[in-house]
Amino acid sequence: MTEIAARSIASAETRAPPATSSGEYVKGLRMAAICIVLLLINAFSQIDRILPFILAEKIKADLSLTDTQMGLLTGLAFAVCYALLSLPLARAADRGSPRLVLVSCVLIWSVMTTLGGFAASFMFLALTRFGVAFGEAGAVPSGHALIVRKIGIERRGLAIGLFAMGIPLGTMVGFAAGGAIADVFGWRIVLIGAGAIGILIGLLTILVAGPTPPLPGTASRDEPFLRTSLDLLSSPVFRWLFTGTIFLGFAGAPFYAFSIPFLIRTYGFTATEVGVSFGMLQGLMGIIGTLGGGRWFDFAVRSGKGRVLGPPAILFLIASATTTAALFAPTGWMSIALFVPGMLSFSFMLPWGFGAAHLIAGPGRQAQATSLVMIGSGLLGPALGPLIVGIVSDAASAADISNGLGLGLLIVPLSTVLAGITLLIANQRIGAFLRQR
Repeated sequence: MTEIAARSIASAETRAPPATSSGEYVKGLRMAAICIVLLLINAFSQIDRILPFILAEKIKADLSLTDTQMGLLTGLAFAVCYALLSLPLARAADRGSPRLVLVSCVLIWSVMTTLGGFAASFMFLALTRFGVAFGEAGAVPSGHALIVRKIGIERRGLAIGLFAMGIPLGTMVGFAAGGAIADVFGWRIVLIGAGAIGILIGLLTILVAGPTPPLPGTASRDEPFLRTSLDLLSSPVFRWLFTGTIFLGFAGAPFYAFSIPFLIRTYGFTATEVGVSFGMLQGLMGIIGTLGGGRWFDFAVRSGKGRVLGPPAILFLIASATTTAALFAPTGWMSIALFVPGMLSFSFMLPWGFGAAHLIAGPGRQAQATSLVMIGSGLLGPALGPLIVGIVSDAASAADISNGLGLGLLIVPLSTVLAGITLLIANQRIGAFLRQR
């Protein structure tokens, strides 16, 4: 199946304009430089996104904010912007120059992060966070569009994996460096410094990426982005993948929101103990998952075995069992160890999910497919999943039921097993779909 996929994409790409002025995809050091810049972009995107979590107490004290206001700053802005802006920005990357869209997004969120360091009120800080969300809404779709224009299909999974590795790296660096610098120099210096570095990375991207000519006219080129999105969602193949990403949102958001509180409440860990152990394992699994998943996806595309979603689906089924066991483990360290397959599964899925979406969408629609995958995993699950966990936990506590938070977190393995089953079905449908092309 994947041989057919590779031939289908390759034949479609022969109708596209040259990825470079030489008429070939970039290779060697040039490809490595592009991957490194994309890694830095995604890392600083994640850093700028999570800094308000790290700096929350200092910002609250300085600006006299409430927890509700901090929640609005860290949650609502990104949900709204991803819902409203991700698709049109992705469409712009597909239709025009992904380098231009990507650089513009990096500069917008970096400038807004810098301006956040000068905020003297909730409203000004909120506006800067909306600006950060605006830029980040288009970063991943335009980054993927740049990858498919610049890097051949045989290395695309690795490139997507390296790009995705910026998330765990950015998380580790953001938590460690952001907190340490804030303790010495204050939260404002952290935001100003992070924004300034982002601006430099945006300017570096212009030089490293090089010119990226727009694609020639395709069947969907003149269609509005909503029409193209509906066309993708009308495909049963893409819908199965999209449904799987929704289940992943319901699994991932509560997992990251409540795993650490669960370990502290249930097993008596200190915040430092669980933060270091859980955080380091999460970062390590993120690096292994994105790099390993990217290389494995490349192998799957070349091998002809037809497993473009099979391995991550199976890993999710395994993780659902280990995560359930972790919620009722007799010791804390056993619980942390049993959480590891879940950590690995979420990062491992990134190159597979995006790569499969690109195969289904075809040339000229890859960024839009990326945007839809991000919306599937980033809206309903993060909005409702933690809320469901909180409701179950509070109800259990009111009824004097022990391990209430663990009972609420059962939504994680339930959603994970549903995601695994859905992706196995999607795996079969993709094969049939590509054979008919």
